[in-house]
Amino acid sequence: MPIRSKPAETKQSPATENVQAKDEEIFIPQEPRYSLDDIILPQATKDQIMDVATYAENSYRVFEIWGFKHTHKYSKRIGVNLYGAPGTGKTMAAHAIAKNLGRKILIVNYADIESKFVGETPKNIRKAFEAAKATNSILFFDEADAILSKRVTNMTQAVDVSVNQTRSVMLMLMNEYQDFIIFATNFISNFDPAFMRRISVHVKFDLPDEECRKKLWQMYIPAQLPNNLDAAELAKKFEGISGSDISNAMLNAAFKAARLHKNELDKNFVFESVENILASKAANENNNAKVSVEKRKVSEEYVKKQVAEGKGTVI
Repeated sequence: MPIRSKPAETKQSPATENVQAKDEEIFIPQEPRYSLDDIILPQATKDQIMDVATYAENSYRVFEIWGFKHTHKYSKRIGVNLYGAPGTGKTMAAHAIAKNLGRKILIVNYADIESKFVGETPKNIRKAFEAAKATNSILFFDEADAILSKRVTNMTQAVDVSVNQTRSVMLMLMNEYQDFIIFATNFISNFDPAFMRRISVHVKFDLPDEECRKKLWQMYIPAQLPNNLDAAELAKKFEGISGSDISNAMLNAAFKAARLHKNELDKNFVFESVENILASKAANENNNAKVSVEKRKVSEEYVKKQVAEGKGTVI
């Protein structure tokens, strides 16, 4: 009787095991980092956030006592879109909503789900929804326009089919998901109308007004800091800046003062720092206004030639 050798055990390399572990750990919920007390917003915006943040405690009254469970059978899910200029507190607000609901937040960036392999991105999206449900976490899509953008109507290549497939899967999952989903975007104009209809609340985040700017300056001036700063003066002097701009301006000014061995942070350092930020934003807006995109149809042979010469990448 012939003796059969025992199949050799295939051992995965540490690198392969690390990749698999990393894939399994992509969607991990975390404790919210901010509360409603941490965010400074115009009152109208904060009122809208409060309406969302108190959803759970008012849900029984609305659906059960007031009878909306009969007229809105599939509306127990709530999609919330936080949109507006960068640095205006959208991500902080998402954390604050989750914290007020007493739940963890599961943050999904497009880089976490995008795959170079056709068909893998929709699978990753599904994994994000499953992870949120399994952990009872608030699902939060940051920079959501990357995944909720308009579908391709004139499909000419495989990547267009993949994009539409991804959008279709996202729509289906949103329809089925009976829980909170929060989105944040700087570019709401890129959203596909089908997604807009499925999101029940849209909250606009504007740049802070003078009163909010004053509170933000006060918040970002440490109590231990020797300085001659006047929050009211700064708020009045500089318009068109976000909370993130104010935070960066204070830190940049402090490091310059430290480098120059100053004993206090003089307001002129802060003035200079803010003016640099405003100048960079103006330059960015001017450059964007000058950008024009020309689309041309090219042959498959042309694309292959460009790739062979190191001028492009096949997707």
